[in-house]
Amino acid sequence: MTDSYEASASGADTRVAEFEHAKRSPLGHLQHLLHLYPTLVPIIILALSVIAFAIVTDGRILSGLAIKITLEQTAIVGILACAQTLVILTAGIDLSVGAVMVLSYVVMGHLGVTYGVPAPIAVAAGILTGMVIGAINGLLVTRVKLPPFIVTLGMWQIVLASVFLYTGSQSIRSQDIDAEAPLLKLFGQRVEAGDWQLKIMGAPTIYAVLLTAILFAAFWYILHRTAWGRHVYAVGDDKEAAELAGVQTDRILMSVYITAGFIVGIAAWAAIGRVGSISPSSFAEANLDSIAAVVIGGTSLFGGRGTIMGTLFGALTVGVFATGLKLAGANPQWVLFASGCLIILAVALDQWIRRISA
Repeated sequence: MTDSYEASASGADTRVAEFEHAKRSPLGHLQHLLHLYPTLVPIIILALSVIAFAIVTDGRILSGLAIKITLEQTAIVGILACAQTLVILTAGIDLSVGAVMVLSYVVMGHLGVTYGVPAPIAVAAGILTGMVIGAINGLLVTRVKLPPFIVTLGMWQIVLASVFLYTGSQSIRSQDIDAEAPLLKLFGQRVEAGDWQLKIMGAPTIYAVLLTAILFAAFWYILHRTAWGRHVYAVGDDKEAAELAGVQTDRILMSVYITAGFIVGIAAWAAIGRVGSISPSSFAEANLDSIAAVVIGGTSLFGGRGTIMGTLFGALTVGVFATGLKLAGANPQWVLFASGCLIILAVALDQWIRRISA
């Protein structure tokens, strides 16, 4: 009797599942596919962006020079977005990454150029600055229990004001860096050895691009192949459940903010090489671009869902829009407009995908 009942119930469940599968529309199939493979979303957005700008610019965006410029622009945004991804995966957000990067390279520049400190120590001090601010953010989130949005918004204003007050809005010139601390511009140099050069589509590549690829590969491994990475996802997915499972959630959050600060410090070093000088007013849109790259990349603002490689494709999309609009002769403000639209579109798409159960 029991066996007969179980068999009947099992058969009914199978028929219901088959019926639901059969009645799913083509749009429903797409929704289900994107739910199973979230990295497809940024790949599709990137491909459509490249196609659109190839048409608008008569194919110029596919030239070796345009690709080189896009990759170099993507490098800084991508590294910042890598840090942002870690925080957003824990259901937080860091609005201070751009300002902290500026402070870090100002520290590097003034120690190395103004005060004559050896360049390796200046670089280490700049990276440490990012980590210290990350630790302060982490403490305020974990100990004082303040919302990450409020903590990092306040930190963004504090750090940026401190930078302008200290520097008086004065830049450090490229010639001075070359004379006193050329190591600061390492990541702006071409990847070469003797007569050999690393080229992409025939265009020489700088170390910042190589650094970005290495960072993303490293954090892909860390997030998907280590216990720490699994704990980061667990904290973002359900902090209370993670605590019940024995995860020390506050320690994980602290480590995430400190690691993000470390990555931002690395971005500061790369930014000096990319720009060639040190200006406190550079990278004004860095926060928006890093968040855009993360959400376009499919990482959920609710935490616990997303991939670091999706962020890389998101950063490339931001770079393609920046380069494509410039090649099309558009006003620079359209880059900001496009970034804002992409963020809204990506969040709406994420909400649509999340409606389906796995």
